[in-house]
Amino acid sequence: MTSRAAVDAFLAQRTLALAGASRSGKKFGNTILRELRMKGYEVIPVHPEAEAVDGVPCVPSLARLPAKVGGLVLVVPPAQTERLVVQAVAAGIPRVWMQQGAESPEALRLCREAGLGAVAGECILMFAEPTGFFHRLHRGLWRLLGKLPANDA
Repeated sequence: MTSRAAVDAFLAQRTLALAGASRSGKKFGNTILRELRMKGYEVIPVHPEAEAVDGVPCVPSLARLPAKVGGLVLVVPPAQTERLVVQAVAAGIPRVWMQQGAESPEALRLCREAGLGAVAGECILMFAEPTGFFHRLHRGLWRLLGKLPANDA
């Protein structure tokens, strides 16, 4: 289970890479891109074919990032997550956030072995402040159900 400390450490990074936004603008990765930028994060989309997503210039791979990033947000299928975690290690990215559905036991193992900070199976928009109404409601429901990341003891 993800700890609250891992969530907070990830969100303290103000420059992030994002894999999983589409040229059509209709994927949840695009929502994350827009929301994080509105919250003041610098987000660099990673897309192997697009020059820009939602008007934001893309890079084709993690190796081509123009600046050091503090974390990588993954909104891709688990097999892609696993490949991107390996690439994140090579690119010196210290943290990954695997949005719900992007995580896998193998990706988590790769993160542990490489010493990467990892958040898995959580919605970044439930935690990145300021949180919108829907995501505050979702976080409140998870709190009631005991599903929020635990505070470190």
